[in-house]
Amino acid sequence: MAHIDLELEKYNELINSLYEAAKDSSTEEWREPLKLLQVLFKANYVTLILKLPEEEDLGLMIAVGGHLEDEHSIQYLPYQHNLTPFSDQPVDTVLTVGDFMFDAEWQKNSYRQHWCACNDVYHVMMIDISTPDVGNLRFRVTRSESQEDFSESDKALAKLLIPHFRRAISTFLQLHSSASLGLLYSRAIGRLSIATITIDEHGRALDTNLFAQETLEVGDGLKITAGKLTAHSQSDNRELKRLIKLAFAQAGEKQTTPEAMSISRPSGEISLGVVIEVIPSLSWADGKGQKKAVVYIRDSVGKSTTSIEISKKLFDLTPAETALSLQLTNGLSLEEAAEALNIRRNTARAHLRSIFSKTGVRRQTELVRLFLNSVAALGYDDRNES
Repeated sequence: MAHIDLELEKYNELINSLYEAAKDSSTEEWREPLKLLQVLFKANYVTLILKLPEEEDLGLMIAVGGHLEDEHSIQYLPYQHNLTPFSDQPVDTVLTVGDFMFDAEWQKNSYRQHWCACNDVYHVMMIDISTPDVGNLRFRVTRSESQEDFSESDKALAKLLIPHFRRAISTFLQLHSSASLGLLYSRAIGRLSIATITIDEHGRALDTNLFAQETLEVGDGLKITAGKLTAHSQSDNRELKRLIKLAFAQAGEKQTTPEAMSISRPSGEISLGVVIEVIPSLSWADGKGQKKAVVYIRDSVGKSTTSIEISKKLFDLTPAETALSLQLTNGLSLEEAAEALNIRRNTARAHLRSIFSKTGVRRQTELVRLFLNSVAALGYDDRNES
């Protein structure tokens, strides 16, 4: 095996940089380890190709060096990289141009003349790194013609980095997937008109979703006082503190039922329903970090955010029938709904008969239950509806 001339401190810096990039949700963070590799290999460019171009679609790469120094590091490829002479190479193998062709052949190669020469690229060291789920990632390090070709020592170092690149990329994808899934669930909770507040074990509010912000701004039952979640009523507030303390005390126990209570409202409206559930943590990590819980709040008299468009598709209703159904779901009587929609009562009754026929229900209460229990609310998009 070729000798690798690299200080332990520099190697440690590079590996740390790779795994720090893996922790961030932005591909921008990959610029730092690539810059370190550029210096390490005395390269004019270092490129990580994440996605090859496809028909009517540009590829995606992260590149540093050369004329990219003053530009954004994420480059969309306007050329067909899959037409290079270096495609379909053995995976996890470090190769250079000399492994594919003689120097005279490379001089005449159309890819070198039309792409590489224009970017002062002559010597190329490449690895197709195999990764689970996403296939091969193409890692390229280049030098100009005036520089020396990559040595066996350079290739040995690149080989040493393969498992770290693979692990870092896999970690990045897993974290990104988990974050995306968490965001999807969070949006689903919001679309169901459920307010959520993340708190610590002292009741301090750490995060709130949109519905929680609206609930707290109104201050009808719950509010934030000195950074802590508090109830308007003193008796409710004492009970809320007790349940928060109890929820954290029981965290980790098997089959623990979430704590719940109702919060009275100064307005006289129906009480807010509150459920407190501690976010699970690894058993060995207990006590080593800040414990958190989620407070779920449901306003029984809040308006439904059910999507008109989704409801039309689910129940094959006309726009007018959908609008009437949603007014009824929000608790209005047929007469009140007709007034709100500015239509005649007889028209509303005709719409209701048609709705009953299409949905198979016979009573208005059944219709309300049908809408509330459907997936229509999950189609709500606050970018398109008010």
